[in-house]
Amino acid sequence: MSSTIHLVGGEKGGVGKSVVARLIAQSFIDRALPFVALDADGSHGALLRYYRDYARPVDLASVESADQIMELATETERRVLVDLPAQSERMLSKWIVEGGILDLAKETGVSVVFWHVMDDGKDSVGVLERLLDRYNKAAHYCIVKNMGRGKDFSLFDASTARSKADALGATVVELPELNAAVMQKIDRHDASFWAAVHNPGFAGGSFSRMDRQRIRVWLESVFSAWGATDGSSRGPLVA
Repeated sequence: MSSTIHLVGGEKGGVGKSVVARLIAQSFIDRALPFVALDADGSHGALLRYYRDYARPVDLASVESADQIMELATETERRVLVDLPAQSERMLSKWIVEGGILDLAKETGVSVVFWHVMDDGKDSVGVLERLLDRYNKAAHYCIVKNMGRGKDFSLFDASTARSKADALGATVVELPELNAAVMQKIDRHDASFWAAVHNPGFAGGSFSRMDRQRIRVWLESVFSAWGATDGSSRGPLVA
C-alpha cells in the first residue's frame, strides 16, 4: 500500500481532536503498522506527551517544518499522523494551496484523510462545510461525532454539510464517551491507552482493575466502529 497522511482537526477547541489523534496512534501501535506522529499543537502537545516515542513537533507556520509532513509520507510507505491545533485552518490551507500538496499527493500515490472531530453545535457544521468545499474530491474525509461533547447531532444530520459529505463518500463515525473520572486519570498521569490498560503498576497502580476494564471495553468499541481501512466507506483506519 502507499502512504497515508491523517490530518486530525476540527478547528474548534475542546471538541476532542487530540483524543482522536491518540486513538489513531494507539490503533497503529496495536497492529504494528509503521507510522510517525507529528504534533502541531504547541500549547498542549498531546501526542508528544502520551506517545513521545513516536512523535515529533511540527510548526505549521514554518514552511520548512510543515513540509516534513509530505517528506515523511513520500520517503517510505508509512502513515503520517498530524494532530492539528484549534484555529489552524488558515495556516494549513496556506501550506496546502501554495505548495500544491494535494496535487503532489496524487502524483506520488499518497492518500490524504481529513479527520473532522465535532461537537453537536452549529460552528462544527459550518467548519466542516468549508473544509469539504475547499478540498472537495482531492481528499478523503472521516467525520467523528464526539458523544462526549454532545448527544444531539440532528443539526449536522439534516445539514447541507452532511449531504456534501455523503456525496464525497465521507465516513461518519461516533466516538463514545469514556467515563469522565477514568479519562481524567489518563490525562493526569500522561498515560498512553496501552499503559492504562496493560500495565497494572503504571503510576503506582493508580488505575484499578475496573478502570482498566472500562478503558479496554471503550477501545474495543471505538476500533470496532471505526474499522481498519483508510478513508473509504469501509472505515477510516488503515488496514
